[in-house]
Amino acid sequence: MKFFPLVLANLGRHKRRTILTIASVALALFLFASLRTVVTTLERTAQFGSARRLVATNATGLILPLPLGYANRLRVADGVSAVSWANWFGGKYGDNQRFFAQFAVDPASYLAMYPEIVLPEDQKQAFLRERSSAIIGRRLLDLFGWRLGQNVTLQGTIYPGDWTFTIRGVYTPSDPVINDDMMLFHHEYLEERTGRKGQVGWYVLEIDDANKAAPVAKLIDDQFRNSSAPTKTGTEQAFNASFATMWGNVSLLMGTIGMAVVFAILLVTANAMMMSARERTGEVAVLKTIGFTDRRLFGLVMLETGIITLAGAAIGLGGAKLLYRATNFNAAGFLPGFDVTSSTLLIGAAVALLLMLASGLVPAVRAARLPVVQALRRVE
Repeated sequence: MKFFPLVLANLGRHKRRTILTIASVALALFLFASLRTVVTTLERTAQFGSARRLVATNATGLILPLPLGYANRLRVADGVSAVSWANWFGGKYGDNQRFFAQFAVDPASYLAMYPEIVLPEDQKQAFLRERSSAIIGRRLLDLFGWRLGQNVTLQGTIYPGDWTFTIRGVYTPSDPVINDDMMLFHHEYLEERTGRKGQVGWYVLEIDDANKAAPVAKLIDDQFRNSSAPTKTGTEQAFNASFATMWGNVSLLMGTIGMAVVFAILLVTANAMMMSARERTGEVAVLKTIGFTDRRLFGLVMLETGIITLAGAAIGLGGAKLLYRATNFNAAGFLPGFDVTSSTLLIGAAVALLLMLASGLVPAVRAARLPVVQALRRVE
């Protein structure tokens, strides 16, 4: 540690270069952490789902409805303990600058099916009693300045017209993978306004035994196979994963971009360290003449590189962790639970270590092997 002031003095010789190099490393690792968090968030979303919940959709496509009359037949199916249903609404609010999802649901059965949607009991009862009411995620209060009891009007897209709902509840999800910016309202209200009764978007089924998910799903699909609206039933996890795969091979794309950014910054850092080493050729020769060993000079150069890369890593990785948590970022509802994981921080730290070794080894070896006489003659 007694040579630490010497290292700091060398770093402070070209303050602008040092600061810009640290900033480059910080930016590279910030981008790396951000891109990898997109991947980990999508993976968590794809893996979300109770082992006891199944989702039944129209076999032809999700956009086609299923008859509401299926509900009674599903309730008595072997292995099914509860049934609920939902419908995508797709309305716009205000200038439509901020998207959020809206679903028409069967209130009592849907809330019972999803205990992850935590709602105060008095607000729940108020929601159940009033057909034109809705519950919203807590994030929407901050986004739009809404409050309990307020009337909110959406402009319908799939279902045209102005739709006014009264906010009777604000939920907080117990699992961050569930969006905290959804709106849920009564399916009966949707039927009443549109006049299209007896249609649902999809069914959610709760089964008695998670180990029987596959046979129960097959039993349901066989039951409606020859009907006008055949079903496609699978686990809730598979249903959520199907949306994640719509993004394509995001893991490969984000990983490639992240490593390309890190490699580009590696070249910048290595160039800065080599410039610094060349400028101090004479000083290194003098240090050798007064007794500094090759090993010690190697260590001093590597310590310089380590300070730059570790400082950049702390700023970049720490900044990503703190920024996304402080802003509660969720990419307008497309990436719920967006948060830099511990594994991402560890991988980022490993990348910083590799960056330090790759950019510091060449100048450190050159400094250690520098012939004193030749170096002094070069200075002259």
